[in-house]
Amino acid sequence: MESLAFAKAHQAQWERLDELTAKPRLSGPEADEFVRLYQASAAHLATVRTQAPDPDLILTLSASVGAARARLTEIRGANLRSLGRAITSTLPHAFYRIRWWAHAVGLAFVLICAMVMIYFRLNPNEIFQLGSYEYLRQYADEAFAAYYREFSGAQFGAMVWTNNAWIALQAVGGGITGIFPVYVIGQNAVGVGQAGAILDYFGALPVFFQLIGPHGLLELTAIFVAGAAGLKLFWTLLVPGDRPRLQALAAEGKQAMFVALGLVGVLFVSALVEGFVTPSYLHWGVKIAIGAGVLLAFWTWVYVFGRGETRDETPIRYAA
Repeated sequence: MESLAFAKAHQAQWERLDELTAKPRLSGPEADEFVRLYQASAAHLATVRTQAPDPDLILTLSASVGAARARLTEIRGANLRSLGRAITSTLPHAFYRIRWWAHAVGLAFVLICAMVMIYFRLNPNEIFQLGSYEYLRQYADEAFAAYYREFSGAQFGAMVWTNNAWIALQAVGGGITGIFPVYVIGQNAVGVGQAGAILDYFGALPVFFQLIGPHGLLELTAIFVAGAAGLKLFWTLLVPGDRPRLQALAAEGKQAMFVALGLVGVLFVSALVEGFVTPSYLHWGVKIAIGAGVLLAFWTWVYVFGRGETRDETPIRYAA
Protein backbone atom coordinates (compact mmCIF):
# COMPACT_ATOMS: atom_id res chain seq x y z
CA MET A 1 0.00 0.00 0.00
CA GLU A 2 1.32 3.46 -0.95
CA SER A 3 1.29 5.65 2.17
CA LEU A 4 1.06 8.95 0.27
CA ALA A 5 -1.92 7.78 -1.75
CA PHE A 6 -3.59 6.46 1.42
CA ALA A 7 -2.99 9.78 3.19
CA LYS A 8 -4.39 11.75 0.26
CA ALA A 9 -7.51 9.59 0.18
CA HIS A 10 -8.29 10.12 3.89
CA GLN A 11 -6.76 13.56 4.56
CA ALA A 12 -10.14 15.30 4.56
CA GLN A 13 -11.45 12.93 7.27
CA TRP A 14 -8.41 13.49 9.47
CA GLU A 15 -8.61 17.26 9.08
CA ARG A 16 -12.30 17.17 9.99
CA LEU A 17 -11.45 15.06 13.06
CA ASP A 18 -8.86 17.66 14.12
CA GLU A 19 -11.43 20.41 13.58
CA LEU A 20 -14.04 18.72 15.76
CA THR A 21 -11.47 17.83 18.41
CA ALA A 22 -10.54 21.51 18.71
CA LYS A 23 -14.13 22.74 19.04
CA PRO A 24 -15.06 23.65 22.66
CA ARG A 25 -18.62 22.36 22.28
CA LEU A 26 -20.18 19.81 19.94
CA SER A 27 -23.80 19.60 18.86
CA GLY A 28 -25.57 16.24 18.79
CA PRO A 29 -24.87 15.56 15.09
CA GLU A 30 -21.28 16.79 15.49
CA ALA A 31 -20.73 14.43 18.43
CA ASP A 32 -21.99 11.50 16.34
CA GLU A 33 -19.73 12.53 13.46
CA PHE A 34 -16.79 12.93 15.86
CA VAL A 35 -17.19 9.36 17.17
CA ARG A 36 -17.43 7.94 13.64
CA LEU A 37 -14.32 9.85 12.49
CA TYR A 38 -12.39 8.79 15.58
CA GLN A 39 -13.21 5.12 14.98
CA ALA A 40 -12.31 5.39 11.27
CA SER A 41 -9.06 7.24 11.99
CA ALA A 42 -8.02 4.71 14.61
CA ALA A 43 -8.59 1.98 12.02
CA HIS A 44 -6.54 3.98 9.49
CA LEU A 45 -3.70 4.27 11.99
CA ALA A 46 -3.69 0.51 12.52
CA THR A 47 -3.64 -0.04 8.76
CA VAL A 48 -0.74 2.36 8.25
CA ARG A 49 1.29 0.72 11.02
CA THR A 50 0.88 -2.77 9.57
CA GLN A 51 0.84 -2.21 5.81
CA ALA A 52 2.75 1.04 5.13
CA PRO A 53 4.85 1.97 8.18
CA ASP A 54 5.62 5.58 7.22
CA PRO A 55 7.11 7.16 10.40
CA ASP A 56 5.97 10.71 9.59
CA LEU A 57 2.41 9.67 8.74
CA ILE A 58 2.21 7.44 11.83
CA LEU A 59 3.40 10.29 14.05
CA THR A 60 0.92 12.79 12.59
CA LEU A 61 -2.04 10.43 12.64
CA SER A 62 -1.18 9.17 16.13
CA ALA A 63 -1.30 12.76 17.40
CA SER A 64 -4.75 13.30 15.85
CA VAL A 65 -6.15 10.02 17.16
CA GLY A 66 -4.64 10.57 20.61
CA ALA A 67 -6.12 14.07 20.89
CA ALA A 68 -9.50 12.75 19.75
CA ARG A 69 -9.33 9.92 22.29
CA ALA A 70 -8.65 12.44 25.06
CA ARG A 71 -11.61 14.52 23.90
CA LEU A 72 -13.84 11.45 23.77
CA THR A 73 -12.90 10.62 27.36
CA GLU A 74 -13.79 14.19 28.32
CA ILE A 75 -17.18 13.85 26.64
CA ARG A 76 -17.89 10.64 28.56
CA GLY A 77 -16.93 12.37 31.80
CA ALA A 78 -19.34 15.17 30.96
CA ASN A 79 -22.07 12.56 30.42
CA LEU A 80 -21.38 11.14 33.89
CA ARG A 81 -21.65 14.64 35.34
CA SER A 82 -24.92 15.09 33.48
CA LEU A 83 -26.21 11.84 34.98
CA GLY A 84 -25.25 13.00 38.45
CA ARG A 85 -26.97 16.32 37.89
CA ALA A 86 -30.10 14.54 36.64
CA ILE A 87 -30.28 12.41 39.79
CA THR A 88 -29.58 15.26 42.21
CA SER A 89 -31.41 18.12 40.48
CA THR A 90 -33.36 17.66 37.26
CA LEU A 91 -35.42 14.57 38.13
CA PRO A 92 -36.26 15.44 41.77
CA HIS A 93 -37.21 18.96 40.68
CA ALA A 94 -39.60 17.53 38.06
CA PHE A 95 -41.31 15.55 40.87
CA TYR A 96 -41.18 18.45 43.33
CA ARG A 97 -43.00 20.91 41.09
CA ILE A 98 -46.06 18.60 40.84
CA ARG A 99 -45.96 17.40 44.45
CA TRP A 100 -49.33 18.94 45.36
CA TRP A 101 -50.92 17.44 42.26
CA ALA A 102 -49.52 14.05 43.29
CA HIS A 103 -50.81 14.44 46.85
CA ALA A 104 -54.26 15.41 45.52
CA VAL A 105 -54.34 12.39 43.18
CA GLY A 106 -53.25 10.15 46.05
CA LEU A 107 -56.02 11.51 48.28
CA ALA A 108 -58.60 10.93 45.53
CA PHE A 109 -57.29 7.37 45.08
CA VAL A 110 -57.59 6.59 48.79
CA LEU A 111 -61.09 8.08 48.95
CA ILE A 112 -62.27 5.96 46.01
CA CYS A 113 -60.77 2.82 47.60
CA ALA A 114 -62.43 3.62 50.91
CA MET A 115 -65.80 4.30 49.27
CA VAL A 116 -65.68 0.97 47.42
CA MET A 117 -64.78 -0.95 50.57
CA ILE A 118 -67.39 0.87 52.67
CA TYR A 119 -70.04 0.21 50.03
CA PHE A 120 -69.42 -3.54 50.14
CA ARG A 121 -69.18 -3.51 53.94
CA LEU A 122 -72.63 -1.86 54.14
CA ASN A 123 -74.04 -4.04 51.37
CA PRO A 124 -72.37 -7.43 51.91
CA ASN A 125 -74.57 -9.32 49.46
CA GLU A 126 -73.38 -7.04 46.65
CA ILE A 127 -69.92 -8.63 46.92
CA PHE A 128 -71.22 -11.50 44.78
CA GLN A 129 -71.40 -9.14 41.82
CA LEU A 130 -67.65 -9.75 41.66
CA GLY A 131 -67.91 -13.55 41.44
CA SER A 132 -69.37 -16.67 42.95
CA TYR A 133 -68.93 -17.56 46.62
CA GLU A 134 -66.47 -20.33 45.77
CA TYR A 135 -64.40 -18.04 43.53
CA LEU A 136 -64.27 -15.23 46.09
CA ARG A 137 -63.45 -17.62 48.93
CA GLN A 138 -60.58 -19.13 46.91
CA TYR A 139 -59.36 -15.62 46.05
CA ALA A 140 -59.36 -14.53 49.69
CA ASP A 141 -57.89 -17.74 51.09
CA GLU A 142 -55.30 -18.57 48.44
CA ALA A 143 -55.09 -16.61 45.20
CA PHE A 144 -54.41 -13.14 46.64
CA ALA A 145 -51.40 -14.32 48.63
CA ALA A 146 -50.26 -16.89 46.05
CA TYR A 147 -49.92 -14.14 43.44
CA TYR A 148 -46.82 -12.85 45.25
CA ARG A 149 -45.15 -16.28 45.47
CA GLU A 150 -46.09 -17.77 42.10
CA PHE A 151 -42.77 -16.77 40.49
CA SER A 152 -39.20 -16.29 41.65
CA GLY A 153 -38.29 -12.92 43.14
CA ALA A 154 -36.32 -11.75 40.10
CA GLN A 155 -38.89 -12.98 37.59
CA PHE A 156 -41.82 -11.53 39.51
CA GLY A 157 -40.04 -8.22 40.09
CA ALA A 158 -39.22 -7.88 36.38
CA MET A 159 -42.80 -8.65 35.44
CA VAL A 160 -44.38 -6.08 37.75
CA TRP A 161 -41.72 -3.49 36.90
CA THR A 162 -42.40 -3.62 33.18
CA ASN A 163 -46.16 -3.67 33.72
CA ASN A 164 -46.23 -0.77 36.17
CA ALA A 165 -43.72 1.27 34.16
CA TRP A 166 -45.90 0.85 31.08
CA ILE A 167 -49.00 1.98 33.00
CA ALA A 168 -47.14 5.02 34.38
CA LEU A 169 -45.78 6.00 30.97
CA GLN A 170 -49.27 5.74 29.49
CA ALA A 171 -50.69 7.92 32.26
CA VAL A 172 -48.05 10.59 31.62
CA GLY A 173 -48.13 10.40 27.84
CA GLY A 174 -51.93 10.22 27.69
CA GLY A 175 -52.26 13.17 30.04
CA ILE A 176 -52.84 15.58 27.18
CA THR A 177 -56.31 14.00 26.73
CA GLY A 178 -57.30 14.74 30.32
CA ILE A 179 -59.17 11.43 30.32
CA PHE A 180 -56.58 8.67 30.41
CA PRO A 181 -54.94 9.65 33.75
CA VAL A 182 -58.38 9.79 35.38
CA TYR A 183 -59.22 6.39 33.89
CA VAL A 184 -55.95 4.82 35.10
CA ILE A 185 -56.29 6.22 38.61
CA GLY A 186 -59.99 5.40 38.87
CA GLN A 187 -59.62 1.88 37.51
CA ASN A 188 -56.75 1.05 39.85
CA ALA A 189 -58.50 2.60 42.85
CA VAL A 190 -61.65 0.57 42.23
CA GLY A 191 -59.59 -2.59 41.70
CA VAL A 192 -57.68 -2.17 44.95
CA GLY A 193 -60.91 -1.33 46.79
CA GLN A 194 -62.63 -4.44 45.46
CA ALA A 195 -59.71 -6.67 46.44
CA GLY A 196 -59.80 -5.20 49.94
CA ALA A 197 -63.55 -5.66 50.13
CA ILE A 198 -63.31 -9.35 49.17
CA LEU A 199 -60.71 -10.07 51.84
CA ASP A 200 -62.70 -8.00 54.33
CA TYR A 201 -65.82 -10.05 53.64
CA PHE A 202 -63.96 -13.25 54.51
CA GLY A 203 -62.27 -11.76 57.58
CA ALA A 204 -58.83 -11.44 55.98
CA LEU A 205 -58.50 -7.66 55.80
CA PRO A 206 -55.24 -7.66 57.83
CA VAL A 207 -53.72 -9.98 55.21
CA PHE A 208 -54.70 -7.48 52.52
CA PHE A 209 -52.77 -4.64 54.18
CA GLN A 210 -49.84 -6.89 55.14
CA LEU A 211 -49.34 -7.96 51.51
CA ILE A 212 -50.09 -4.72 49.72
CA GLY A 213 -48.36 -2.45 52.23
CA PRO A 214 -44.64 -3.22 51.71
CA HIS A 215 -44.46 -2.46 47.99
CA GLY A 216 -47.75 -0.64 47.52
CA LEU A 217 -46.67 2.48 49.37
CA LEU A 218 -44.06 3.37 46.75
CA GLU A 219 -45.71 1.65 43.80
CA LEU A 220 -49.01 3.47 44.22
CA THR A 221 -47.21 6.74 44.90
CA ALA A 222 -45.49 6.34 41.52
CA ILE A 223 -48.89 5.88 39.87
CA PHE A 224 -50.15 8.99 41.69
CA VAL A 225 -47.19 10.97 40.37
CA ALA A 226 -47.77 9.66 36.84
CA GLY A 227 -51.41 10.68 36.97
CA ALA A 228 -50.44 14.06 38.40
CA ALA A 229 -47.94 14.70 35.59
CA GLY A 230 -50.55 13.79 32.98
CA LEU A 231 -53.23 15.99 34.54
CA LYS A 232 -50.79 18.88 34.90
CA LEU A 233 -50.06 18.61 31.19
CA PHE A 234 -53.78 18.72 30.41
CA TRP A 235 -54.29 21.67 32.76
CA THR A 236 -51.50 23.55 31.00
CA LEU A 237 -53.31 23.00 27.71
CA LEU A 238 -56.45 24.56 29.20
CA VAL A 239 -54.76 27.27 31.28
CA PRO A 240 -51.34 28.14 29.83
CA GLY A 241 -50.95 31.19 32.07
CA ASP A 242 -49.05 34.20 30.75
CA ARG A 243 -47.14 32.15 28.16
CA PRO A 244 -48.24 31.26 24.62
CA ARG A 245 -50.08 27.93 24.70
CA LEU A 246 -47.54 26.06 22.57
CA GLN A 247 -44.63 27.40 24.61
CA ALA A 248 -46.33 26.42 27.88
CA LEU A 249 -47.10 22.93 26.54
CA ALA A 250 -43.55 22.46 25.30
CA ALA A 251 -42.10 23.40 28.70
CA GLU A 252 -44.60 21.24 30.60
CA GLY A 253 -44.10 18.36 28.19
CA LYS A 254 -40.36 18.49 28.84
CA GLN A 255 -40.94 18.25 32.57
CA ALA A 256 -43.43 15.41 32.03
CA MET A 257 -40.73 13.48 30.16
CA PHE A 258 -38.38 13.93 33.11
CA VAL A 259 -41.13 12.62 35.42
CA ALA A 260 -41.68 9.60 33.16
CA LEU A 261 -37.95 8.85 33.11
CA GLY A 262 -37.70 9.16 36.89
CA LEU A 263 -40.71 6.92 37.42
CA VAL A 264 -39.01 4.07 35.58
CA GLY A 265 -36.33 4.14 38.29
CA VAL A 266 -38.81 4.58 41.14
CA LEU A 267 -40.89 1.64 39.93
CA PHE A 268 -37.73 -0.44 39.63
CA VAL A 269 -37.17 0.06 43.37
CA SER A 270 -40.79 -0.80 44.18
CA ALA A 271 -40.48 -3.92 41.98
CA LEU A 272 -37.47 -5.02 44.02
CA VAL A 273 -39.54 -4.67 47.18
CA GLU A 274 -42.49 -6.50 45.62
CA GLY A 275 -40.30 -9.27 44.26
CA PHE A 276 -38.12 -9.91 47.30
CA VAL A 277 -39.70 -8.32 50.40
CA THR A 278 -43.45 -8.78 50.00
CA PRO A 279 -43.31 -12.58 49.41
CA SER A 280 -40.58 -13.11 52.00
CA TYR A 281 -41.19 -14.74 55.37
CA LEU A 282 -40.10 -11.67 57.34
CA HIS A 283 -42.52 -10.47 60.00
CA TRP A 284 -45.21 -8.35 58.37
CA GLY A 285 -44.26 -5.39 60.56
CA VAL A 286 -40.68 -5.50 59.26
CA LYS A 287 -41.89 -5.71 55.67
CA ILE A 288 -44.19 -2.71 56.04
CA ALA A 289 -41.40 -0.82 57.80
CA ILE A 290 -39.16 -1.47 54.77
CA GLY A 291 -41.88 -0.22 52.43
CA ALA A 292 -42.44 2.88 54.56
CA GLY A 293 -38.70 3.53 54.67
CA VAL A 294 -38.43 3.34 50.89
CA LEU A 295 -41.36 5.74 50.53
CA LEU A 296 -39.80 8.14 53.03
CA ALA A 297 -36.52 7.99 51.12
CA PHE A 298 -38.35 8.87 47.90
CA TRP A 299 -40.10 11.94 49.29
CA THR A 300 -36.95 13.01 51.12
CA TRP A 301 -35.09 12.86 47.80
CA VAL A 302 -37.84 14.91 46.14
CA TYR A 303 -38.10 17.57 48.84
CA VAL A 304 -34.38 17.91 49.60
CA PHE A 305 -32.99 17.86 46.05
CA GLY A 306 -36.02 19.14 44.17
CA ARG A 307 -36.51 22.54 45.74
CA GLY A 308 -34.04 24.47 43.63
CA GLU A 309 -34.76 25.77 40.16
CA THR A 310 -33.00 24.00 37.32
CA ARG A 311 -31.91 25.24 33.95
CA ASP A 312 -34.06 22.53 32.39
CA GLU A 313 -37.14 24.57 33.24
CA THR A 314 -35.95 27.59 31.27
CA PRO A 315 -38.81 28.57 28.96
CA ILE A 316 -38.37 27.45 25.39
CA ARG A 317 -38.08 30.42 23.06
CA TYR A 318 -39.66 30.54 19.65
CA ALA A 319 -38.83 32.85 16.81
CA ALA A 320 -41.37 35.57 16.32
